[in-house]
Order: sequence, then structure tokens, then C-alpha cells
Amino acid sequence: MSLWNSRFRKPLAESALKFSSSIDIDKRLYNEDIDGSKAHVQMLVKQKIIPAADGRAILRALEQIRKEIASGRVQIDWRGEDIHTFIEERLVEKIGEKGKRLHTARSRNDQIALDERLWLRKETKEIVALIRRFQSALLKQGEKHKDTIVPGYTHLQRAQPILFAHHLLAYISMLERDVERFNDCLKRVNRSPLGAAAFAGTSLPIDRHYAARLLKFDGIVENSIDAVSDRDVLIEFISACAITMMHLSRLAEEIILWSSHEFGFAQIDDSFATGSSLMPQKKNPDMAELIRGKTGRVYGDLIGLLTVMKGLPLAYNRDMQEDKVHLFDAADTTKASLSLAADLVSHTTFRADRFEKQLKGDLSLATDIADYLVRKGVPFRKAHSIVGQVVALCIERRCLLHELSLADFMSFSPLFSEDVFKLFHPRTSVQSKKSAGSASPREVAKQLRVWKGRLRNGSA
Repeated sequence: MSLWNSRFRKPLAESALKFSSSIDIDKRLYNEDIDGSKAHVQMLVKQKIIPAADGRAILRALEQIRKEIASGRVQIDWRGEDIHTFIEERLVEKIGEKGKRLHTARSRNDQIALDERLWLRKETKEIVALIRRFQSALLKQGEKHKDTIVPGYTHLQRAQPILFAHHLLAYISMLERDVERFNDCLKRVNRSPLGAAAFAGTSLPIDRHYAARLLKFDGIVENSIDAVSDRDVLIEFISACAITMMHLSRLAEEIILWSSHEFGFAQIDDSFATGSSLMPQKKNPDMAELIRGKTGRVYGDLIGLLTVMKGLPLAYNRDMQEDKVHLFDAADTTKASLSLAADLVSHTTFRADRFEKQLKGDLSLATDIADYLVRKGVPFRKAHSIVGQVVALCIERRCLLHELSLADFMSFSPLFSEDVFKLFHPRTSVQSKKSAGSASPREVAKQLRVWKGRLRNGSA
């Protein structure tokens, strides 16, 4: 019998029960549900709302139920309606009338809000740990390629030479902001809604703060309506997942490009690539493609939950049952993608010899020539125009910068001299950078040292 149907003359139709049951989804919250129930019972005993003996019996039985569910000795099916109902009914089966005291001064409304926050607390820590693992994989490749020259791109067009380590460090920095977002979200997650009851609180003398302390919350969600009627912390969490997935997807796209014959820069280990059922020669970057594809799923989870919530009047509405579908999928997909991304990066070989020779005299060195003129007193905008004309000549002649003569250069500005030819090597370009956080070997080495220390010490 359902927990709520005493005022009804007919039981819920089986089709309606099947449609409305959430236990297939929310059964994974059983640990959190039991933890919350135990804290609630301890508070009820402390406040002398229920007898201490009944409280002890409930606590023992809840732990037995936890073990039954974990071991699979007890079967959970859709007829259980939700995990809260299932556990409470099992409790009553075990200890009889004493078990019916568990739900005193509590509603499933504050119960599910509590379970979700407890679950989010655990998941957030797991995701942060996976981000750290991924950062470490990127850092290891960065240290290996601290001297590797590659072209940097804007608009997917060659822009300026950089060190490959600098490129990877950009992702480490992006991921650090992801960690900050998750940790900042945790501050708002870590408030207890327990004791808000259905939405108006209770007339019984409960102690919400005591229950919150038992569960290691930083405090309570003060307004009882707000406590049960909003899912903003879930939305914020999924948003952080979506941004993290966006960063993974960008790197995945680059690995896909780099592993193509046209780029010829990355070689994915056979254990992280697949072939074609038709074309024997194919080696496909499927794992990177799947990370890119799964990013869309997490975006969908974010939009899905925002859409569920956008038109709901206060307080609780059954629509909110759909939140867990999006929450669980976003967390599971993000964790799986982070784990796979770390493995993929660790099992990819990047060719250190691929670009440096090719970049000698490349047009991507044009900015260095403009800076050369600036150092000789030419205003940057004029220098930019002069070098643009030099580039146009190279394009017209189908040649590289170092293939022009000094006379060619001087035809655009008398300030050019033989020393301009020292600029036509990509390593000279990166070594010339002076600004903090730039692609210069010194700045890159500094960043690598800083990140190695932070990730090793866990202080990142």
C-alpha cells in the first residue's frame, strides 16, 4: 500500500503507477536516503519526539536494509514507487509499528532534496579528482614536449609558432576553472533542506541544525519553501559538467584533427582506436569522437532540467521527479569522459619532429617581423601594413619569408637590414616572447614547474 493513499477510495491504476514510479532511477540514492533517515531519527530521539528505544530499533534496521540492498538480497522493482517508499515499507516489515515513526516531521519533498544534495557532495568530489587526473596526464605530455615547436592557430589558420607544452597548459588552466566551479557549487550544495517537510515546516519541535550537523552540512536552507521547491544547485552542477565537457570536446576535436593524415602530428595507440568494417586500412579516433558526441548529451541534460523548472509555481511539483534523469546522466557522462580523456591523452604519441623544419620562413612569423620594425621605431599599425605587403609578395611568388632577398625587404622599408633573417626560425620566435604567461621557453618551464608542484601537493 502506498504511503499516501489512506484518503483514496481506489488504488492507483497499475498503468498510472508504472508511469509515475521513479524507483528505477532513484534507487541509486539508497545510501543517501538511509544516511538522511538515520540523522533524522537521531534528531527525533534527541528532541524526545519519538522514544529512544524505537529510534535504536530504526537505526539498526536501516543498516540491515542498506546491506540487503547492497548485496542484492532484496529486490527493488517499479512497484516500490520510489526509494523512500521502498525503504520505509521494508523498515515496517522488519520492526513493525516502530518503523512507522521514521517519517515523523518529514516529507518526501525535503527527503529527496536532501538525498540529492548528499549525492551531489560525493559526486562533486569524484569529478574534481578525475579532473586532477586528467590535468596530470596533460602535464606529463607537456613536460615531454616542452621543447616541441608547433604552429598555433586562430580561425584554424596558422597564426604563430608556439611550444606544444604551452598549448597543453592552456587546457590545464581551463580545467582548473572547472575545478573552481565545482568547488564553488559545493558551497551552495552543502546546505540541508531536511526539516522543511512538505514545504511549510512542521509544528513538532525538531532541530534542523542538529540534523544538518550530523550530516556534515555547513548549515540549512533557511526558507522551507525554497528548500523543497528549487533545483538550482542541480542546474549549477550540470552547468559545471557542461562546461567541463565543452573543454574535453575541444581537445577531442584537436586530437581528431592531429591524428589525420593531413596533420600527421598525433598517433593514437591502437588500444584507443578502432577500424572500419569495410576499409581495412582505417584507424579511426572513435574515443575522441565519442567524447565530442557525449558533450551534446550533457548540454541536453542542462537544457532538459532548465525546461522542467522554468514554469513551476511554488512549491513542490511532481515534474521535479524528472530532475534525477538529467542529474545522473550528466554526472555519469562527465565522469566517464574525464576518465577516458586522461587515458586517451596518455596513450597518444605526438611527433616532436613534425613541424619545426616546416615552419622555417613560414608566414606565421610575420608578427615577429612587425615587432622587429616596432623596435626600430615604426608605429605598430604602419609596421603591420608594411609586413602585410611583404606577405602579399610571398603569396604572389609562392615563396617563404626567408626566400626573399634583403632588397625585397628594403623595397618596403629602408629599416630592414641583414638582421631580419635571424627571425625566420620558429624557435627564435618563441624565444623572443617576453610577456608573463607567454609561449616563451622560460615562461612555459615556469608554468610546468608550478603545475607539477600544485598537482603533486594537491593544492591546485
